[in-house]
Amino acid sequence: MRRRQSSYQRERAGSLTRVSLSSDQPDSPASEILVVRHGQSTWNEERRWQGQADPPLSELGRAQASAAARSVGTIDAIVSSPQIRALETAQTIGDHVGVGPVDVFENLRERSAGLWSGLTRAEIDERWPDWVESDRRPEGWEPDTELFPRVMDAFDSIAEKYGGATLLAVCHGGVIIALEQQLQVNEGRVPNLHGRVVNGRAGSLVGGEKLQLIPEDMSTGGESNRV
Repeated sequence: MRRRQSSYQRERAGSLTRVSLSSDQPDSPASEILVVRHGQSTWNEERRWQGQADPPLSELGRAQASAAARSVGTIDAIVSSPQIRALETAQTIGDHVGVGPVDVFENLRERSAGLWSGLTRAEIDERWPDWVESDRRPEGWEPDTELFPRVMDAFDSIAEKYGGATLLAVCHGGVIIALEQQLQVNEGRVPNLHGRVVNGRAGSLVGGEKLQLIPEDMSTGGESNRV
């Protein structure tokens, strides 16, 4: 199924980039996956690194999720990370558009931030001077060698289960960046309720348009002007 155009931005990110992997179902129908970051959490609001900690949505985050529901268009299913900030976002959208229940995929959880989870950037810089700038990471940080295969397995599994469907996947900034890097369409940090359209089949994914489900004056995080 094809969805109607979002009320907000779907920006063309240049030519599409295809990553071809082995597939047991090369002729399965392609899916359209609208991959978005969750609404603002209470730790986003406080500028704390989250990782796999589980803070809830802030009041603004809940309002963002409701606004996103008004622009997401026609979808067949919703999948989500198990973390509450993503799951609450997904459930709010599902309640508004009449799609559910939300299907939880464990491998959509955020990258572990290790010892930095719960800390602000100022606290990190005080305890680990120059580590962020020099790309050093603390004990417990999930490396790319573990994150990238986990993320690609998640989206292959989603595409296989929902072949031919248009669906919403609510996850996290680190997950979306990892996915975009694998698809060679990464353009930096991801604001809340922004993301990327991904098309394809299990084993063969295509990075498409950038996606924005909320108006600019509600945007937070990432490259937006608000926390």
